Amino acid sequence: MIYTVTFNPSLDYIVTVEDFKLGLTNRTSSEQMLPGGKGINVSTVLKNLGVESTALGFIAGFTGEEIVRRVEAMGMKSDFIRVKEGISRINVKLASIDGTEINGSGPSIKPEEAEELMKKLDVLGEGDILVLAGSIPGSMPDDTYRRVLARLEGRNVMAVVDATRDLLVNVLEYRPFLVKPNNHELGEIFGTELRDRASVIPYAKKMQEMGAQNVLVSMAGEGAVLAAADGSVYEAPAPKGRLINGVGAGDSMVAGFLAGWMERQDYRYAFHMGISAGSASAFSEFLATKEEVEAVYRQVIGKEEER
Repeated sequence: MIYTVTFNPSLDYIVTVEDFKLGLTNRTSSEQMLPGGKGINVSTVLKNLGVESTALGFIAGFTGEEIVRRVEAMGMKSDFIRVKEGISRINVKLASIDGTEINGSGPSIKPEEAEELMKKLDVLGEGDILVLAGSIPGSMPDDTYRRVLARLEGRNVMAVVDATRDLLVNVLEYRPFLVKPNNHELGEIFGTELRDRASVIPYAKKMQEMGAQNVLVSMAGEGAVLAAADGSVYEAPAPKGRLINGVGAGDSMVAGFLAGWMERQDYRYAFHMGISAGSASAFSEFLATKEEVEAVYRQVIGKEEER
């Protein structure tokens, strides 16, 4: 079973405002409400690809209940911990003004509530996959990801970590199955700037030397690179398509890679599924459907055969 953890899930209120004017009353021309958070995004795309998972994390108040309702209405399993105080955050995203959003803070997580999550993770064992994705609330210790993997050590749980800087670096000693930095995050860790796929490869290998088994590096329009556990290195340019919504593309790449790996246990196929799912979500208004991923996959394989 795959378990995804979103420590600070949200309701994403996505609106379009034509001719937005600062300081005046503006009215929406379209709006939608979706459950948000990197782990939830991974679970969503896995569901779309026919792979079951359970979404874990913390929710609070009426917004938290709505997150659960919407997650389960989409056909996903969830086992969220209900925090007694505060409310789950609402993130307002202005789709018509590229990159403009206002993100809420979310509830404070008490130590005893954090321990509830740890107890839920105690049931994981060999063959299970745990996805830790995104930032953690300010009320939780900075070494939370490390504590989780330390608690699971020796159980043969396949850990997947999609996080930045210390959250990521501090878990490498526990040999996570997969880490997915983007090229900017990878460069930040090593104090350098990585602009093309060739420059990424040696630093992905350095991250393997630090403990990661597989390092999947997303590079937006430049494509992606995989330094695989068997010593192979795969790289591919970005598939062609019109960027509609980059939110969730990295999470979709993680989901595609996992779906591909579970299907064939083949790194090349998992890599191609990852880049296909990530790009398909970027080319779609919503997170990618199976049909959209398959359409991009055919393009990716076609490019591979041409090279």
